[in-house]
Amino acid sequence: MQNSKCDVIIKKRKILYGGFAMDYRRFGNMIIARIDKGEEILTQVKELALKEEIKLASVQALGAVNRFTAGVFLIDEKHYQANEFEGNFEIVSLTGTINTMQDEFYCHLHMSAGNERGEVFGGHLNQAFVSATCEMVIQIVEGKVDRRFDKETGLNLFEF
Repeated sequence: MQNSKCDVIIKKRKILYGGFAMDYRRFGNMIIARIDKGEEILTQVKELALKEEIKLASVQALGAVNRFTAGVFLIDEKHYQANEFEGNFEIVSLTGTINTMQDEFYCHLHMSAGNERGEVFGGHLNQAFVSATCEMVIQIVEGKVDRRFDKETGLNLFEF
């Protein structure tokens, strides 16, 4: 049986990593993904971006995590201070970009997550492990924006 035109356009794929499988579908320039329990979010985003050859995209997500590391950039010291969190957390917001730096994959995500008491913690996302599910939407943008290190700020900034 041949695949229909719709089957060719709307592809279901699985990325295998560490015994887990992130599931997603692509609809034109939009990807809808489900990251499953035990998977690390940044690792899955990278695997997906490399597989789909994404050079520029916007990312948004929600879900639940049980362990994450997020931080804040200390401007005067020009480095990130990381904070680690463990417990039951709902992702209130996960947003950011996928692009490149020196033509290699680069991802910049921020996440806020709330605990059982409604206290919210977050910042620049370094690592996050899904406790139940993470629903992600990736909007691919035609084009490419690279990054470069800026000595004055100590950050990797967009280079147009």
